[in-house]
Amino acid sequence: MKRAILILFITINLIACNTAKQVEKAVHSGNYDYAINTALDKLKTNKSKKRKKEYIFMLQDAFTKAENRDLNRVDYLKKEGNPENYQEIFNLYNALNSRQESIKPILPLTANGKNINFDFIDYSDLTINAKNNLANHIYTSSLKLLDSKYKTDIREAYNNLVYLNRITPHFKNTNELINEAQILGTDFILVTINNQTNQIIPNRLQSDLLNFDTYGLNKQWSEYHASKAENFQYDYAMQLNLKQITISPERFREREILREKKIKDGTTYKLDREGNAVKDSLGKYIEIDKIIDVKYRFIESIQTKEAQILANVVYIDLKTKQTIESFPIDSGFIFENIYAKHYRKKNKQNDQRALTIEDLELLKNRQLPFPTNEQMVFDTGEDLKLKLKEIINGFGTN
Repeated sequence: MKRAILILFITINLIACNTAKQVEKAVHSGNYDYAINTALDKLKTNKSKKRKKEYIFMLQDAFTKAENRDLNRVDYLKKEGNPENYQEIFNLYNALNSRQESIKPILPLTANGKNINFDFIDYSDLTINAKNNLANHIYTSSLKLLDSKYKTDIREAYNNLVYLNRITPHFKNTNELINEAQILGTDFILVTINNQTNQIIPNRLQSDLLNFDTYGLNKQWSEYHASKAENFQYDYAMQLNLKQITISPERFREREILREKKIKDGTTYKLDREGNAVKDSLGKYIEIDKIIDVKYRFIESIQTKEAQILANVVYIDLKTKQTIESFPIDSGFIFENIYAKHYRKKNKQNDQRALTIEDLELLKNRQLPFPTNEQMVFDTGEDLKLKLKEIINGFGTN
């Protein structure tokens, strides 16, 4: 027991020493925030213990050096006078304030009988001023981006304005500009279906393919229209060209299946060579399992019918009238029904104990009417929709 306690004590001290060395190394390498967070974690409990004082001094050292580094960086950025620096200045003031706030809960700290002081600064006015500079810069630059003819610039403006609305809610007309950027930055795509198969496709299939609400799309910068709006400028056209529809004949196959199995069917007495029942040492007759062969013969029937649609999806840039992408699609649907029936309705040799669970389920099934050709094409359209969704999600900007 004493040995276990000694080992535990040594292990705890080794871990503590290793952590202290990590904090010290972090301070020397300039990783001040890691050093501060690690020291704070150690000082959350029993901060007055003697072995915790090294963390107090390292915390003070790391804080002072981190503060000096960030303030020097702020001074440099301000002297540079570049509006692009407003973001970093604002972030640095937030970091300076957050660092102080993380230390305040564990104060006061004492070591060697003295209070350890941290020179905290009120950064609120500086932070507000930095935020105002940043907000005005983002607003002005976003207005310029919104006037661009390139949608990538407009989407950048959208992201900047969303950030502006987060740090300064309701700044000027930011909400209206966000809505404007969303519209201006969106690619509008007109979708058409071209039936090139010389076969009639179900109207409900065409309606279902063009019902984009059922696709579960999540694309911020792409909007698909199934019908052309008047006086509306579309960016792209997406053509779903149905090339070929093939429907197989109705197929019906049967096969005879014989199941055989050895099963236990009660018990019987063990017999000697003369056919007499054998007793054990206590005078009781010895019982053994009675194993019998059972069989069951039935007819398995399989109904199948297949449909296939060959198509391609073509994206066209309506400004240049050039084809951008073309994707082939091969969709299919298979109707299959498997059922079984007794080989002979009154076959006394049939014993259901020879059947598997799957066999019993098949015997419950019944023959079904084959789906119509129209239904087969419509069911194939479900697979077509899935592949079309993959193409839509992979094309353009999310």
